[in-house]
Amino acid sequence: MPDQTVKFYNLSLDERRAWLAENSGLSPAEIESLGGSAGLTPEQADHMIENVIGVFGLPLGIARYFRVNGRDVLVPMVIEEPSVVASASFMAKLALTGGGFFATTSAPEMIGQMQILDLADAPSARLMLLEKREELLAAATAVDPVLSRLGGGARDLQVRLLEHPALGKYLVLHLIYDVRDAMGANAVNTALERLAPRVEEISGGRVHLKILSNLAERRLARSRCTIRLDALGFENFSPEQVRDGIIAAWAFADSDPYRAATHNKGIMNGVDAVVIATGNDWRAIEAGAHAYAARNGHYASLSTWGTDREGNLVGTLEMPMAVGTVGGATRVHPGAKAALKLTGAQSAGELAEIIVSAGLAQNLAALRALATEGIQRGHMGLHARQVAIAAGAGPEQVEKLAAQLVAEKTVRIDRAQEILKSW
Repeated sequence: MPDQTVKFYNLSLDERRAWLAENSGLSPAEIESLGGSAGLTPEQADHMIENVIGVFGLPLGIARYFRVNGRDVLVPMVIEEPSVVASASFMAKLALTGGGFFATTSAPEMIGQMQILDLADAPSARLMLLEKREELLAAATAVDPVLSRLGGGARDLQVRLLEHPALGKYLVLHLIYDVRDAMGANAVNTALERLAPRVEEISGGRVHLKILSNLAERRLARSRCTIRLDALGFENFSPEQVRDGIIAAWAFADSDPYRAATHNKGIMNGVDAVVIATGNDWRAIEAGAHAYAARNGHYASLSTWGTDREGNLVGTLEMPMAVGTVGGATRVHPGAKAALKLTGAQSAGELAEIIVSAGLAQNLAALRALATEGIQRGHMGLHARQVAIAAGAGPEQVEKLAAQLVAEKTVRIDRAQEILKSW
């Protein structure tokens, strides 16, 4: 269990790495892979994407105090925005008053879509495909024998009848595929490619697009937490003020898409940071999350906040979470491999539970700040360091300059340059 008494932010870089060596279970080589450009060399990058000229670094931090389903977790986060790691850690610490985060995931089932055009009679073709459901499912499962041995494979087949002025009536076949601990895009897309000729034979139509859907509504991650009322008050804000302010701020987002967009962006600050750190596809997670937020016909909050019988604050978050622990960058990128090991997740489901909990924590942090002291106070204190560096401050000047900018409540690069000139 990680030592929770250490004030991590007060340690130097070397001291933090030494702490990781003692508390994380990572080897010296794995800790080294988290330094610099997170262990990725240009030569390794050259095998990952095209036209490589180098690597691009982002800060990698550790969010602390997370307890997910009774297990203490160190949460790796890759993000350039100040205050996210600190605020997520603080909210996780508040969540400990109610036992931490309690998370679950549904089956790792992804949806593959096949667009079928040029049909003589689309309704009849739909029924013919459903009559061959078992044959098509068996063929899809046989495409990946390894995945099948691990318990994965095709689970269901659905056929939807759609209509568009440019196409008339057409069909969309949904292949529901259990991808186990993989993200699943390659497995699903391969299965669709193999099924396409047989689908054309059965339907009499022409298969056009064959592609995974990132609206992974069957692969959900859920997290909930309870913050005891007596832990919510601070400074001049009573516990009831903080609780009710958070609920009012959430209700605003749940009823207004303009607020919901920024509200959900705050959730994704926590989610994306862990997804990137572990080498998963953050664009897919973003796309699925925002589509899911609009599933009821209007764009709304992904989270909910309310009270329990004792008046404590209770939060929940449910969203699609198609992440993997095998394949892709999770097994190629040395830093991603080390970050994944750092979480202690033994499956894609367990990783998803950690990620959704990080999203809920960051959502709480933003709501609490907005409902009380304002979003800028804590954020600007950390942002001031970036401004100081951008203004040309040397290593020995950064903290002093940042402190003065915050004290003046003028965190701007022009003011920072004036101060530096006066020094």
